[in-house]
Formats: sequence, C-alpha cells, structure tokens
Amino acid sequence: MNISVIGTGYVGLVVGACLAETGNDVVCADVDQSKIDSLKSNVIPIYEPGLEALVERNQRQGRLTFTTDVADAIGRADVAFIAVGTPPDEDGSADLRHVLDVADKIGRHMKRELVVVTKSTVPVGTAAKVAAAVARHAKLPFHMCSNPEFLKEGAAVDDFMKPDRVVLGVDSDHARSVMAELYAPFVRTGKPIIFMDIPSAEMTKYAANAMLATRISFMNEIANLCEKTGANVDLVRKGIGTDARIGPSFLFPGPGYGGSCFPKDVKALVRTAREHQTMLGVLDAVEEANDRQKQRLFEKLERALGSVRNVHVAIWGLAFKPNTDDMREAPALVLIERLLEAGATVTAHDPAAMHETRRRVGDRIGYADSNYDALANADALVVVTDWNEYRHPDFTRIKSTLRRAVVVDGRNLYNPDKMRALGFTYLSIGRGSE
Repeated sequence: MNISVIGTGYVGLVVGACLAETGNDVVCADVDQSKIDSLKSNVIPIYEPGLEALVERNQRQGRLTFTTDVADAIGRADVAFIAVGTPPDEDGSADLRHVLDVADKIGRHMKRELVVVTKSTVPVGTAAKVAAAVARHAKLPFHMCSNPEFLKEGAAVDDFMKPDRVVLGVDSDHARSVMAELYAPFVRTGKPIIFMDIPSAEMTKYAANAMLATRISFMNEIANLCEKTGANVDLVRKGIGTDARIGPSFLFPGPGYGGSCFPKDVKALVRTAREHQTMLGVLDAVEEANDRQKQRLFEKLERALGSVRNVHVAIWGLAFKPNTDDMREAPALVLIERLLEAGATVTAHDPAAMHETRRRVGDRIGYADSNYDALANADALVVVTDWNEYRHPDFTRIKSTLRRAVVVDGRNLYNPDKMRALGFTYLSIGRGSE
C-alpha cells in the first residue's frame, strides 16, 4: 500500500517507520528541510529505542523515503496520515492550524481515492473540520478515519508493532476495509481492531490519557497522606494493585507527570468540556494535584537542608521519564527553577536529555558526563528520573563524594532502612513519616 505521513515528529516518524517495516511504501513529508536532510542520513531527531535501526533498514531497502515536497507525497498516497503537532493554546485548547493546513493541501493535491487519517491527538469534532477542509478542493472521493496513537515514549516502536488494541473511527466501508488491511500484520496475535464512529475514536484517546493521569495524581495524593499518617505507600500500592478491578499499572508515586501527552491532553479535554457546558471536576483536581506534586522535591530538599541558599545540588535524571529525551513539562524543570530562584547551584546528569535541557535552561546549571561526576562538591542528591543506571549505585561512593549525605529520592528507588543505616539523610515519596 502507498502511505504518506505528513509530519515527522515523534508520532509521524514512528508511524512511518513501522508501516514501512511491514512492507508498505511510505513517504514521510515535512516542511523542515534540515530535519528531512538529517533523516535521509539516518540521523534521528529524538531519542527512542529501536527507531534509528528501523529507519535505517527501511530506507536502505527502499520502502521509506523522506521529502519536503508535501504535494508530491499526497499525490502518491492511498492513505494519508496527518501527524503534525497540535500544541496547546493559552486556554488549553488544541491548536489545529497545522492539521487544517495539511487537510487543505490534501484536498488540493490528492490524485486518487484516498483515506485521510487523523493520527495527531485532536479534540472531538476535528475530523469533521478536516473533512470540510479537504472537501473544499477535492475532485475525487475521500474517506475519513480517526486513528489515535497510544505510544509510550521509550517504548513507542514496540507499542506500534505489538499494540494492545488498534482504535479506528471510520465514516465508510471503504475506510474500514483499507485500514483493516493496513493494520492486519500488527494484530496477528489476536489483539483487537476496534472500529467505531469517528467522535468516539477522538474521545477515546483523551479519555485514556486522562484516566492514566488521574491514577498518577491519585497515588501521589495517597503518598502524601501516607507521610502524614506513617503508612508506607509501597505497601498500599501492592495492596490495592492486586485487586483485579484496579490492577498494578500507573500506581507508582513520584514527582508528578510530564511529557507531551498527559498535561496537554488533560487540559484539552477540560477545555472541550467547558465548550460544551460540562464540568470535569475530577480532571480539574488532577491538574491541581499534579502542579502541587511538582513542588514536592524542592520542599523535601529544603526541609532536609534547612535552606537551599548557597548550596550545591546534584540532580540525577532530567527527562520526564526514562528512555526518552523529552523535557516537555518535566518535573526536573520545576525543581531546577525553584532551586535557582532560591539561590542554589545545580549540576545535573541524564543519559539522553542533557542536550534538550541545555536548550531550555542554558548554562544556568552545570552538566556532568556521568552521574557520579554530578556529585562533586554537592550538598545533596535529588533523584528525579528512574533511569536503570540509577537503580543500584555505589552508595559508599555517593556518601564519600557528597559534602552532606542527603538524598531526596523522587522515584522510591532505594530502601529507606538501608539508606539510613548507611548514614544518609534520606527522603522519599510516601514511605512513612519523615
């Protein structure tokens, strides 16, 4: 099948590479010439395990190409995916300008009967707007499909190649048939392709992310209460996670959620509700709880040190989660700004995200080549992101390098009894009174 993917950001690049991997001829188009030049040389603009090899292999075998000629890419397609960005406006609503601009181009340049797929995360009603934009210029039949993505950063290739489910909102039997054929190789193990109407598919994406964000904020609130009552959130998490009605996923407390999806999608869903005169009080509370949680690491550090003025702090982990370099809405950014405002200095380490942090923060903090180098002359260590290499460090080396043996563990990686036995002042999230 001839596939065009318009937009080579995180979603578009993963979609294009994975569809090429199953034998389709895929053209990924983007107006950013420098990005396209890099991709042609197999230089991937994001950190995503497995993606570079996928792009290199499919380019070499001729199934995957990159271009800035959007019109030509559209003209080749049997299926055109719209995968451009939908950044939030100031009011939290999704900015659809790029999506509708692509829709306009599709209407102008399509050369055959076409299935138009919205892959970007878009509010309910967007596909209807896209269809209207295409129809203004289209002289051939086209069909609409909403195909929301459920890709976890750090595991996106596996998520696409082995999905839990594929959600497809379609407006015709033709779209249903084409999309079923396109996704058949990914569901051979029996995972479902769920067909539905387009508005339901658009809502499914937002509802899924809002549910996961709610679980995170709920557990963070429970963790904070555990600290006040002397309960241990690790035991509470296991106690409720073994209930089949609840399950164990997304029950780990931490410094708050970030990234490109949860913050944006919760805000956009709240905005959609307000446009329809509907209250989503639960999600208002989820946002508020997450904003508060991002302050917790600074508050714990200040409590441990008395004051952070004129102290030097080492940070392990900058990305909002491991196995990505994504710094969007990252809790580490909140911590860094609070520390700098309070008169502290900071040296940080992250296996993948230091270049992106430098772009956002500049040289207001130091950057270490290794996690142990970050400890030099530091009064305390704060663990923000749970990269594997931080899970079993040399605690003797940490203690001998730090000026004060203070560790604030935002991911509950270490055993509190062991840390205190080693002589650390150790604070974590929700594990007994502190």
